[in-house]
Amino acid sequence: MTYMQPNILILGLGNFLLGDDGLGIRALELLQARYDLPETVDCVDGGVLGLELMAYVEGRTHLLVIDAVQTGQAPGTLVRLEGEEIPKGLSFKLSMHQVSFADIMALSTLRGTVPPRLVVWGVVPEKLESGVGLTPVVEAQLSHLLEKVAGELESWGITVSPSHHSGGLTVMEQMLRRCKIA
Repeated sequence: MTYMQPNILILGLGNFLLGDDGLGIRALELLQARYDLPETVDCVDGGVLGLELMAYVEGRTHLLVIDAVQTGQAPGTLVRLEGEEIPKGLSFKLSMHQVSFADIMALSTLRGTVPPRLVVWGVVPEKLESGVGLTPVVEAQLSHLLEKVAGELESWGITVSPSHHSGGLTVMEQMLRRCKIA
């Protein structure tokens, strides 16, 4: 029997200029700062790439998406979606012209290229409107969310260890310190 090395993508989604919609991007940044991940794991800031995400998603064995998730639950609720739950939780669009991740998954389904293992971790947003930064209720869930994402990766056989390189600082915080701004 041939063993196939997992081809894993962690995809952070959202728009950091729209409040809690930036959750996926912020969580991905913190994940990369706090943990050392093996080379078999790619991390992509999907932001609002739209159809360009197809190139990152196709050919993966495992896809873990981090995003603000609309489930009707209270803001700040941690959410894990899998299978048929995913399109419902990620179907909202902030613009008629925007391609949602649910659209990407629908297209991948038609093409037969959906990763066999697909999980979404997120938090129910409080505000999705113009403004930089997460609301306190969503920000308070970031550490718990990162623990859940790390646990998911470990359940996939991926070793996740605390980073000793950055002191837990995000990329932006490291840059600001080097420039003596922070």
